[in-house]
Amino acid sequence: MIDFTKYKHIIWDWNGTLLDDAWLCVEILNRMLNQRGMKTTTLAEYQEIFDFPVKDYYLKIGFDFAMESFDAIAQDFITDYEAQRCRCRLQTGAVRVIEELKQLGFVQSVLSASQESSLVEALETFRVKDFFENITGLDDYYAHSKVDAGRKLLKNLNTNPRQILLIGDTRHDYEVACQLGSDCVLLPAGHQSKQRLASCGATVCDSFDNILDNLC
Repeated sequence: MIDFTKYKHIIWDWNGTLLDDAWLCVEILNRMLNQRGMKTTTLAEYQEIFDFPVKDYYLKIGFDFAMESFDAIAQDFITDYEAQRCRCRLQTGAVRVIEELKQLGFVQSVLSASQESSLVEALETFRVKDFFENITGLDDYYAHSKVDAGRKLLKNLNTNPRQILLIGDTRHDYEVACQLGSDCVLLPAGHQSKQRLASCGATVCDSFDNILDNLC
């Protein structure tokens, strides 16, 4: 159970949490792997290995930065992702939950490892930007860590960290919440499996419907 009476502010992760895009990431990765004659992956395999910083994930699946720079690989991925992002949809139930939270008086923000201007554009594309008081991303496209961005966001919120709930889809979201001194709920519909999320000690909520049940 999530006791929402403890919180005043909800911080949302974007990729994999509100936006259903893990399948597209796997599709793009497989195109990149095929082009380089490397073994492709599945969504289930991806969810068992993917982690932050993304650079380490690329090494795990076989990219060799002595042969090709991380910058070149990352730019290849981002260019393809940005061109195809419109194929994605918001997670089932996501809009219902953020609408309900707004009606109940919660202030909401987005904290993402996406490049910030791209993040704002995505929120506008999916018509949810106006739900959020603050939108914080990274300065670049390399998806290293959200901890510093989270601290920057926290300074802008003027809210006791214990009254903030961060909702994400990776163990890194839990790490960020711990660094901020806030609570965390993880959803297993994105970039990491439910088993991996449960292993970090965070509260795992199966779906947006379950979150909605806690609000009612």
